[in-house]
Amino acid sequence: MGSERKAFWALTARDVMTPSVVALPREMRLTTAARLLRGQHVTGAPVVDDEGHCVGVLSTTDFLRYPEAAPTRRLGGSSYSMHVKEWEIAEEDETTEAEVHQYMTRDVVAVPPSLGIVALARKMLDAHIHRVIVVDETGRPIGVVSATDVLAAVAQGNETNTDI
Repeated sequence: MGSERKAFWALTARDVMTPSVVALPREMRLTTAARLLRGQHVTGAPVVDDEGHCVGVLSTTDFLRYPEAAPTRRLGGSSYSMHVKEWEIAEEDETTEAEVHQYMTRDVVAVPPSLGIVALARKMLDAHIHRVIVVDETGRPIGVVSATDVLAAVAQGNETNTDI
């Protein structure tokens, strides 16, 4: 959040968003995306097309759905074989080809930077999501607001304002 103090009710998405967006190309391999998210300590990120427009979101929830959707592979020779899902293989190999766009959530909840914090929280509650993507007028991500960002604004507002 910025250093200027606003009344809680006057806060906007721009005020509470994390402006450093980890964006995932839609063709990125799913395993690479998982490593990137883990390395950046984030649980979800916008997915962008070649022009940088937000076309989806990949989150840990999508990874939880991955086992059911992943193709089954046959491992082993003729005397011994087993069928496993891609996600059950400990080591990635050249045959693990799943891409982000195959597992991302396509229904993006995107908001303008001017959206007020109450409307922002309502969108998150109504959609049962933990983050919204803040986009510019062309649909390119410029920030992410997580549920934690909204809670931080509430906590900070409670410390500095009596009108919450």
